[in-house]
Amino acid sequence: MLKIQKHMPSPEETERAERLREVFSALCEVNKSFPVIVEGKKDAIALRKLGLAGEIITLHSGKSLYEFCEDIAERFPRVVILLDWDNKGENLYKSIGKNLRGHWEEFSALRELIKILCQKDVKDVEGIPKLILRLEGNEYSR
Repeated sequence: MLKIQKHMPSPEETERAERLREVFSALCEVNKSFPVIVEGKKDAIALRKLGLAGEIITLHSGKSLYEFCEDIAERFPRVVILLDWDNKGENLYKSIGKNLRGHWEEFSALRELIKILCQKDVKDVEGIPKLILRLEGNEYSR
């Protein structure tokens, strides 16, 4: 018989979870006015789980990166770029950042904080809800 045991978080884990929740609370406020750009559908689903109710735009929409950025720049005065921080995500982040210069920089600190708080546990947006649950001790392990 399998024994299911609840993880008891350390004070550091609890603090990281609280800080992540604070960052996502701030992101929810920003998202009421400005869209958040993510890589794919799973990232968008993760942000919905974390409370974002505004527009979330997925990068992979069949357009070239340049066309995507042109469309975004025409439609929105400002955006949040929240791409994964693995190698692929970092390269996309740099390319989109160049193409959308002047539209996203004021929100770049949100992504940096999320990266720092996720440490080496998670390198993608889709993994954040599960990470927060684990840090809070709300995920069960076998």
